Amino acid sequence: MFDINKFKNIEPAKSRYEKQLERLKQNDYDTSFVEVAVEGALENLNKSFNSFVIYGEPQSGKTEMMICLTAKLLDEGRKVIIVLLNDNVELLKQNLQRFKRSGIDPDPKNFTEIIDDTVEIGDNEWIIFCKKNAKDLRKLIEKLKGISRKVVIDDECDYASPNTKKNQGLISKINALIGDMLGSKGTYIGVTATPARLDLNNTFDNANDRWINFPPHRNYTGQNVFFPIILENEFEYKLNLLPDQGDYPKHLRKALFSFFVNVAHLNLKEGQDKNYCMLVHTSGKRADHTEDYKNIIKTINALKAGGTRKYESVRKLWEMARDRFTEDGADQIVLYILQNISRNSIVVMNSNADKKNVDYRAATDPAVPFTVAIGGNIVSRGVTFENLLSMFFTRDVRHKLQQDTYIQRARMFGSRELYIKYFELSIPGQLFLDWHKCFVFHRLALASINSGNGVPVWLGDNRVRPVSPSSIDRATVTFDSGEMGFDMFDLNQAVGRLIDEAYGERKDNLSVLKELNQALGNKAMPQYIIDYVQSFMPGGNESIAIHKSALVYSSANQETIERAKGFIGTPQLEKGKFPNAMHHFKIFHNKESRARIFYRYVGNITFLKNLRRSNES
Repeated sequence: MFDINKFKNIEPAKSRYEKQLERLKQNDYDTSFVEVAVEGALENLNKSFNSFVIYGEPQSGKTEMMICLTAKLLDEGRKVIIVLLNDNVELLKQNLQRFKRSGIDPDPKNFTEIIDDTVEIGDNEWIIFCKKNAKDLRKLIEKLKGISRKVVIDDECDYASPNTKKNQGLISKINALIGDMLGSKGTYIGVTATPARLDLNNTFDNANDRWINFPPHRNYTGQNVFFPIILENEFEYKLNLLPDQGDYPKHLRKALFSFFVNVAHLNLKEGQDKNYCMLVHTSGKRADHTEDYKNIIKTINALKAGGTRKYESVRKLWEMARDRFTEDGADQIVLYILQNISRNSIVVMNSNADKKNVDYRAATDPAVPFTVAIGGNIVSRGVTFENLLSMFFTRDVRHKLQQDTYIQRARMFGSRELYIKYFELSIPGQLFLDWHKCFVFHRLALASINSGNGVPVWLGDNRVRPVSPSSIDRATVTFDSGEMGFDMFDLNQAVGRLIDEAYGERKDNLSVLKELNQALGNKAMPQYIIDYVQSFMPGGNESIAIHKSALVYSSANQETIERAKGFIGTPQLEKGKFPNAMHHFKIFHNKESRARIFYRYVGNITFLKNLRRSNES
């Protein structure tokens, strides 16, 4: 007999999170990092920390993590999950489709699908995608009026969401609207590769000592590969340094030829066609994109048949292939290119293209062997390029580089391990060095978070700044701390003797730092710091000062060995003994012999630290 009571008040599925993990495992995806991030988020929420950040490297799998996090939040009884994205239609489409293809329940919706009066929010579960666009946000806020415990997952949260008018006593438009959406009971989870602005801006009062690190998956190639701290070592990929002045078509043509050769070699080697992409990242001027497009079309036309094939172009292509893969290999490679050159796709990705509804997927998920994407700001953030094999970067920077912007422009990061030795980055020399510095500073800042000292220290100098100055909350951020503290350890006689020897007659201070790393571990004496010091020692050994250990000041927290104003001031630098030192290291310990190593750099680097701390429960 039919009984309607069997179908009333059906409990939602409780295993959605486990199903998402199983989906990833079936695709040979290591879910351990995802699980750490999700469990960390739940721990924060269970302790009533309702505003925090999950950070991880660009293109490191954060979208899959967000899918799993959303599933877990739904399993935990959260009804309305709002995923915010940058104001870009194609970016919204790309992320929405990835959520949909995951099979998550309920089916994610674009906000435009639910704002009609006939759609009732009720007590149902919703996953809603919305751009950080004022008009769109207002419509969604109105639709969700009366829903109090909303969860906002803000992808690329450092973009548009911070209050850029904080020091004027005002609230910027998007920041105000997201605040309205959260209300007094909403939960804010920011997700980004570049969290500095969220910290220094105090965006939505996020708990900067409750941030969650999301490490990349095992097939990821990121800053350690493309921007190693020590540049003298051999790179795993091919770096082509261009002249600092001028954006010459000949360099673009050479990079295109090299891309064609590598695609042909990989496909001949594999015995089957795979589709690859080259990203031409130039200035933000749309006119430049048009000029790039014309030059690329000319280069391709010179290789096409029909009586128009240019002898000189084919010869240069053959010589490049010969120098790389021998004469026999060159013949096969050039034949492959000429037979397949018509299988190309050139996609311009800028605001004009967006308005014309150009399908960016043709570039981000290439369908032909020779795919070239051209763009500037739109391709700089949040867009994932599958099978990216080459990047040509010519943006001419006449002002300070902003770390968060340029870290996000590293579109070459991602799952490149299988073909990394064929990947090519073509970039002006000075821009590469400044870009490298962005990542050195960023790496040191993230190391300061993971050191156990709670909050990050952000670095900048006369060429590189952490974030836009307008985003910094000057009421809580100090600019003169100038030091970093690392994980706590037990101070023993061996370490004490090592420090005494370094302070006395011992001369090889870099070796002392390496011995401290071996004795205390990577958290107490980070390898990143040692690598950074080793990369910048203009005065040789005298660039490093290792000071005597000292008892922690009475004004400091004796248990955690922390002090808002820092520990290494002018007297502790001992300029008389170390006149040429720029890297200063000193151990401070309490009466129980618990200790920390503190590092201070003396130079034109500025250290920014947010003194506001969340209230531990």
